[in-house]
Order: sequence, then structure tokens, then C-alpha cells
Amino acid sequence: MSLTLCATCGVEHASRPEVCRICADERQWVPADGQRWTTLDELAAAGASVAFAELEPSLWALEVAGVAVGIGQQSKLLVTPAGALLWDPLPYVDDDAVGRVRSLAGDAGVVAVAASHPHMFGVQLEWSRRLGSAGGDVPVLVSRADLDWVARPGPALRAWEGDRVILPGVTMTQPGGHFPGSAVVHWAGGAGGRGVLLSGDTIFANPDRVSVSFMRSYPNRIPLSGRVAERVARHVARFAFERLYNNFDGVIPRDAVDVVVRSARRHREWTDGTHDHLT
Repeated sequence: MSLTLCATCGVEHASRPEVCRICADERQWVPADGQRWTTLDELAAAGASVAFAELEPSLWALEVAGVAVGIGQQSKLLVTPAGALLWDPLPYVDDDAVGRVRSLAGDAGVVAVAASHPHMFGVQLEWSRRLGSAGGDVPVLVSRADLDWVARPGPALRAWEGDRVILPGVTMTQPGGHFPGSAVVHWAGGAGGRGVLLSGDTIFANPDRVSVSFMRSYPNRIPLSGRVAERVARHVARFAFERLYNNFDGVIPRDAVDVVVRSARRHREWTDGTHDHLT
């Protein structure tokens, strides 16, 4: 039987419970007409494919095209001479997409699949299996604090915490916030050597391109506290990065560290009542 996934969040499941636990949580939602499930076979029959776009040298964005599945997120493929990282894996995969990823990754291949948080798990084990080789599946890195949200266990899963160097110049780290294990990736070589942060929605690039948001739930509009926003900002400000990409098509094109720190201060001021006289 084809792999089962929740049609709303796009996360793969080993079975079909009455309701997807990820969607039943206050950070997500179950559709008004009830839980819906789908399979990769059904998505393929409906015309699903994976579209690729180059964001900058060595960094690619992947999106599901042709059908609506999951929350419309964007995956990132970060390619280095030592191998590639597939970040925030999509809720769909097919042979064409695997072939393209392998071609872009080069001889070193994909060394890890990882998600910023449980909403972005997608079909992570399926990507791992299809990108694997005779030597085994590609490791799937899951924040230890968020392991309980995994709905499809498998031997490729690897728990991690703290800071983890995935590839030379590529570090995954956990500022938390949106989820306790919410993670970001720092790529020292990005933006022409000035650094890039792949932030998922741990830190969300706003449409104005000069500010970011810190939220417990984006669709349900639940903010984090100002104290947590500033903690997250301090955590990532240890790294140098000129540019920031979120898990959709949002980008902070320049001065991204300053934008994050300034936005966290603004968030704290609004949540602690500093600006109540403006309301």
C-alpha cells in the first residue's frame, strides 16, 4: 500500500489514526470538514511534481507543484563539495525529483535529511529511502525534544540536540521557540561568504523583507513571549549571516542578523506593553 500522509500538514504516518496529532495541536488545525488522508500514489495520479528553483549558488528551493498538499512549504537543498543537506523535506517525492536532487548533490550525495520542526517532517523517511544507496538510507535528523511527534518511525531516524556540524561550514542548531526543538541551519559560505540562515519558521521572514516574526502558532496567531523571542535572537546571533530564508519564499536579503535582533526587541516591546499608548 502506498505511504499514508495527512493531507493538511503533509506529514507521513505509519498508520491512519482518527485524527493527525500534529494537526490537532493548537499550532495547527484540522479542516472543518474533518481529517483527510492521501497517498503518494494519489498525489502522483492527480498530477503532483516537484519544482526546483535556484535561490543562489549552491542553494535550491523545492516546492510541490500541480496539487495542494500540506501547508505549501518550501524545502531547501544546500549543496557543498562535501555533500548536500535536504532541509524541511517536502510532503511529496517521486523518481524525477530524486534524480534531480542526486544530480545537484553530485558524487558526495545527500548526507542528511532534516526538518526545522514537526510541521516540516513531510515524507522525510521516504526521501531518505529513495535517496539512499546500497550502504543504507540517508540519516534523518530529528531534534531529540521533538521525537515524540514522529508519526512514522524508522531505523534512519537519528536524534540530535545542541549544535551539530552537518558539513564543513554548515551547522544545525536549536534555538527552540515554535517547538522546544525548533532548529535552524547556518551556512557560513552562503551569500558570497557573508553567511546564510535557513530558519524554517523558527524565525519567519516577513513580507516587508526588513523584519521577522517569532510565533508559537502562525495560522492561529499565538505569539511567543518577548523573553523567548529575544532568547531565540541571541542564540542565532552567535553566527554571522547576511541573508535569511524561511520555509516558504520569504527572505531577508541583507543585514539579517541585525534584522533578527531588532525584530526580537520590537516583539518584546509590543508584548510587554511598551507601546500600549499607540493602541
